[in-house]
Amino acid sequence: MTDWLAVCREAAEAVREEIRALPTRLEREPRVGAGVGGDETTAIDYAAERAIVRRLEALHRNGVDFTLVSEELGERRYGDGADALRIVVDPIDGSVNAKRGIPFFAVSIAVAEGAAMRDVVFGFVLDLGTGEEWTARRGEGAFLNGGPLAGPGPKDPIEILDFEATTTELVAEQAPAMAGFADRLRVMGSLALSLCHLAAGRVDAVCSLKPCRSVDVAAAQLLVRERGLALELPDAPPFDAAPLDLAGRSRIVAGASPDVCAEVAT
Repeated sequence: MTDWLAVCREAAEAVREEIRALPTRLEREPRVGAGVGGDETTAIDYAAERAIVRRLEALHRNGVDFTLVSEELGERRYGDGADALRIVVDPIDGSVNAKRGIPFFAVSIAVAEGAAMRDVVFGFVLDLGTGEEWTARRGEGAFLNGGPLAGPGPKDPIEILDFEATTTELVAEQAPAMAGFADRLRVMGSLALSLCHLAAGRVDAVCSLKPCRSVDVAAAQLLVRERGLALELPDAPPFDAAPLDLAGRSRIVAGASPDVCAEVAT
């Protein structure tokens, strides 16, 4: 049986090494292409993905077949048994922060035994700013730095609402509707980490203002679900059936309950 935690830790450490070799904006920002997911690929994105792919290719050489879904290269099959296992990777979630040196970005890796969000069995998110390691195993719970994620969950009514996948125009358009619903807004710049913070009760609800993709949320959503919290794709429900591919079909909302998600979505 594959030790997915060990695999993810090795992949994340390889990303750390690449980032250390790109210390400033001058090295991180240059555009080197366009990812299959539609965003521009910068030097830091490319280096991080390359580091993870090398680790996963070594896994395949050791007999593990899988389909890789990654933000920059798209889908790639490794072996005849690739349909049975899907590894969903965002090498740098929060890449604008990463390019600018703002320490709020992460490696996100999910392992799924099928092609839909319900099939994710292991999630790994490493905060490359703080070093916090967020993990979840389906049916076994959510963990922070190896210990069970415990303590109080999100507040109701909402004190802190986190907007992600934003532009200034979208925030200006949507923020007025939150008056009287949420006391405070945060825009932190990494959807994966924001969902982890929701699972820890650090924020009370999360909403992306643009359609998200599976690479953004596949790992972190398992922490949210293992904590008994709710997620929805209001523009393409149900969440469980969302394909693990690179299409952006819907905004994501997450909170303490389906009712909170419905309120945030409207």
